[in-house]
Amino acid sequence: MHLHKCNTQEERRKIVKQVASAFAERAQKHDEENSFPVENIEDLKQIGYTSLAVPKSYGGQGLSISEWLPLQEIIAEADGSTALSIGWHMGLTTQIGERSNWPHHIRERILKKIVTNHSLINAAASEPETGSPTRGGKPTTRALKKNDYWIITGRKSFTSMAPALDYFIVSATLEDEQVGNFLIPKSQTGVEIIETWNTIAMRGTASHDLHLNQVTLPNEYFLEMIQPGSKRPAGWLLHIPACYLGIAQAAQNFAIDFANSYAPNSLNSPIKDLPTVQMKIGENEADLIQSRYFLYGVAEKWDRSTDEDRMLMQAELGAAKYQIVNAAVQIVDRAMRVVGAQSLFKEHALQRFYRDVRAGLHNPPMDDRTLTTLGINALKE
Repeated sequence: MHLHKCNTQEERRKIVKQVASAFAERAQKHDEENSFPVENIEDLKQIGYTSLAVPKSYGGQGLSISEWLPLQEIIAEADGSTALSIGWHMGLTTQIGERSNWPHHIRERILKKIVTNHSLINAAASEPETGSPTRGGKPTTRALKKNDYWIITGRKSFTSMAPALDYFIVSATLEDEQVGNFLIPKSQTGVEIIETWNTIAMRGTASHDLHLNQVTLPNEYFLEMIQPGSKRPAGWLLHIPACYLGIAQAAQNFAIDFANSYAPNSLNSPIKDLPTVQMKIGENEADLIQSRYFLYGVAEKWDRSTDEDRMLMQAELGAAKYQIVNAAVQIVDRAMRVVGAQSLFKEHALQRFYRDVRAGLHNPPMDDRTLTTLGINALKE
């Protein structure tokens, strides 16, 4: 059972769904214990999931964004934390494969390690002092050049999947106050994961703090300079709305199962026959259909666009995240209204969906930034 042997998307979906069924069984335990689902990540490695987006020339399958996003949604339906965690790796792998300013030998080395060693990568950009990097704050993490080496010191937060990562892409401010990205192997001396992650949502992402204590790096691990204000649209960030759409589908499934089986003695049949229940389930279906058309419409447009056209897609990408995540929040809320007070019981997954889906409001891009951008663009026209 290996995804690299699949010839069709349907075959891939079937394998991922089969493997992810175990994620759903483990999700409650990891949520309650605030633990990282390392076994889920290992399962994904074993079926070749983590290298699907690596170009074929480097041994991967070269799946486009619109091809691996539906698989992310399936994983999220089983466990949102696992989907969001591995989604960062899948997205960055796509970006490295599609277009990268990295030194060629470093790019080649990382992509091959993702295939042969199942290596995992994520960016560490957020900091307690600056908040989200999308707000434009300059990193307090510093990079000092010394002969042919760099010395990196600082602290990063929201480092999702920290216990399983092999490589971190770290932003740091240089001596001349410019900002650059560095590739830091987890094995490097001075790299430490501090377990700080204790939220009410997405508890299994293990988005701990990354401490860098005078980490010495060869000069070749300097990846690229980051130009202020030159944020490129990133289609791979659509993994975020795909994740929350999967959680919303899980909530809808829960509500449907409950409505089909729950029959209070005040009724002669299950609550599925009540018009109010049917309407809420119907509203959810409408939102799910609309969200999928939006998500995969934008993803497919990205896949077939030229690099020049992609530069014009920032507003569409932001709008997709805004609409889908907010729809997902509403879908989970309606599902809870169908189920009633039972939805608040800790033994039921619905209360976890309720907490997890709200995390999407705080993933980039933020709603206010998206709406302001859309407004400015409209006013210009």
